[in-house]
Amino acid sequence: MEPDKRGDSGGAPAIYPVEDARAKTNHLSSQILDMIGITDGQVTEGGAGVSLCHEDPDHLYRMRHPWSIYEVAPEKLKAGFQRLQEQLPKHGWKIVSYGPDTSPNRNLEIIADFGRGPFSVNASLHITGKSGTEQPMIQVDVVSGCFRAPEGTDLDKEF
Repeated sequence: MEPDKRGDSGGAPAIYPVEDARAKTNHLSSQILDMIGITDGQVTEGGAGVSLCHEDPDHLYRMRHPWSIYEVAPEKLKAGFQRLQEQLPKHGWKIVSYGPDTSPNRNLEIIADFGRGPFSVNASLHITGKSGTEQPMIQVDVVSGCFRAPEGTDLDKEF
């Protein structure tokens, strides 16, 4: 089952089983990791999780998969972030924002929307903090628009 874009475009959210949305979100996250192309270092564990949409928390949910790559030399992180910027459009993503974020560190940030479903990615490159103690990393957050859970789904059990 493939989600449509109605979840983000103001129309009624698509009915989409949580298991399918989780699998799609994890798949997109995995593709993003492949685009970054860093094979050494560490990647945070875990997978996509459910959060409720405030418009109708009994029936609407979104997926979110935050993760990061760390224990990698800053030069490799910079090269991986550059690869991500170049590869996203080739894989159906539209970059809607690229540049320094609003944090005191002015981390480089990419925000992109997926062209085949209500998904977005926010990726940021963290090389050093003001104190110099922040661990260099690339942080990624893949998030979906809202989906409507099929009748009978207990979203409280999906976290």
